[in-house]
Amino acid sequence: MDTTAALFADTPEGLFPPTLQAAQARLAAVRPAEYARSRNHLQGAVTRLSPYITHGFLSLPQVLRGVLQQHPLDLQHKFVYELGWREYFHHVWAHEGEGIFQSCHQGPLPEAAYSRELPVDIRQARTGLPVIDQAVRTLYATGWLHNHARMWLASYVVHLRKVHWRAGADWLYGHLLDGDLASNHLSWQWVAGTGSHKPYLFNADNVARYAPADWHSPGTLVDQSYEQLDRLAHSSKPVRPEPAAPAQGVAEPALLQRPDGSAFSAPDAAAVQGRQVQLLHPWSLGDSAAAAPGVLRVGVLVQEFHQAWPWSAARWQFVGQRLQKACELLWFGDAAALRAALASAQSVQAVADPHLGTCLPVPAAVPPPRLFAPVNLRCRSFSQYWSRVTRGIQGPEELAGLG
Repeated sequence: MDTTAALFADTPEGLFPPTLQAAQARLAAVRPAEYARSRNHLQGAVTRLSPYITHGFLSLPQVLRGVLQQHPLDLQHKFVYELGWREYFHHVWAHEGEGIFQSCHQGPLPEAAYSRELPVDIRQARTGLPVIDQAVRTLYATGWLHNHARMWLASYVVHLRKVHWRAGADWLYGHLLDGDLASNHLSWQWVAGTGSHKPYLFNADNVARYAPADWHSPGTLVDQSYEQLDRLAHSSKPVRPEPAAPAQGVAEPALLQRPDGSAFSAPDAAAVQGRQVQLLHPWSLGDSAAAAPGVLRVGVLVQEFHQAWPWSAARWQFVGQRLQKACELLWFGDAAALRAALASAQSVQAVADPHLGTCLPVPAAVPPPRLFAPVNLRCRSFSQYWSRVTRGIQGPEELAGLG
């Protein structure tokens, strides 16, 4: 049986309904002890909260608070630690800016040794390597991948097929419902060895330990020792698809620069003139959307961002459905047009997000909720960051606002 169907039986909309109720239900189902024990297994007790966190249905303090209200945790619990990784990636982004889209340092090979084009057989899930083809099929079917599968996929792309990590990261980002530029691109750098001290490698035994049977890849290129795979990673010669690779695979879903349909209109100054406005965008879809009486909720999509970073139709649907539910007006336009239209409003409130940066047409947007206080100096490792942000913290309750 194809366990892709068993693991992920629903469409993205069914697996991740874009509602606050679904986000809260997913949060209530978290079992941190089981998570810590089985999180590396594709069928383990992972939370699948990431689309809701990325898009602001839930903040990290809300997630931690919700879990602590049902389960006691200490500060060093694996669940708390993983929330810290997400904030660490944003810490790096805050200090490096556009620099996260360039290699932090050289990896196993010079930059010129890697292709800037992702091969079609990878895009179409016909490499002949079951672990990779199953990962790509799952990605397209659900808009989500287990973190272990993301690491296997990235390692194969970079170290065996010799594709630059940036090409792989850009491709994966477009198809993920939870695509976060900092988490995604810096994770690819960690695998590539350009953001870590050595390349991340995996073999068939690792897949057999953590994945269902139809992901197993005995007798393939990855059925080697780590020493042999390390030599391949340091060789400039790319490997080929498996000899038994199928001629036909799956079609890659299109990536779109704007949502389909006519729900979004051009910015209109007359529609907000003299009004108190609460601005919502794809990274602020949480309960703050329940604005005070008399406040006009306007959902905005900033054209410049989506031209640079197109999304799958599934992600557009995930975001669009929530914006339509939460807002009275929906606008799509460039930052200048949005700013000009909002100038006629009495006041405008919004939550900032680094994905939009200076494109967000609200100069005084409030920062999003965070678990940890900002660190002024750039931390070069997660361990350094963790040591600094947890210094003097007595327990996770303090981070969640419960202590």
